[in-house]
Amino acid sequence: MDAPFTGSVFLGMSVDGFIARPDGDLAWLTGGADAGGAPDDGEGGDFGFAEFVAGIDALVMGRGTYEVIAPLDEWPYQGKPVHVVSTTLGPGADPRIAVHGSFDDAVAALAAAGYRRVYVDGGRLVHTFLTAGLVGELTLSRVPVLIGEGHTPFGPLPADVLLEHARTRTFRGGMVQTTYRVR
Repeated sequence: MDAPFTGSVFLGMSVDGFIARPDGDLAWLTGGADAGGAPDDGEGGDFGFAEFVAGIDALVMGRGTYEVIAPLDEWPYQGKPVHVVSTTLGPGADPRIAVHGSFDDAVAALAAAGYRRVYVDGGRLVHTFLTAGLVGELTLSRVPVLIGEGHTPFGPLPADVLLEHARTRTFRGGMVQTTYRVR
């Protein structure tokens, strides 16, 4: 599928490749009670997330990811259009988002809006964008923990997705963040 925009992914995951536990729990990633406090990069930073968001035109996420983000005290995407793919949220469910009933509807809306770089978030949606050939860049931040099972954005693909290494950064505490370009 051709689109006039590039999908960019920025995910935190366990070393064994999971983005959430089977029940959706993220405490191991977000610094919950069992994880020893809020994560930072050792210098009071956010592992480059704010810089990444500053470089995108819009976001698209699945309903599950939206439900994690929606109740946050501070909306992390100030000034960026947020699109949510959901068959259960109705239009006007939240004035901060645009709701699309399908992947195809979301892609059409993102293309029609003229966005060039779109942040794709949420495991199933990332997989759908990868399958459709709409991801141009992946930034994967591996948190030094093995959780054994959970949700992954990767799974069966119609063909191999060849990647080119762009950069790797390491952070105090052991997180390793690698960015790949899709070839």
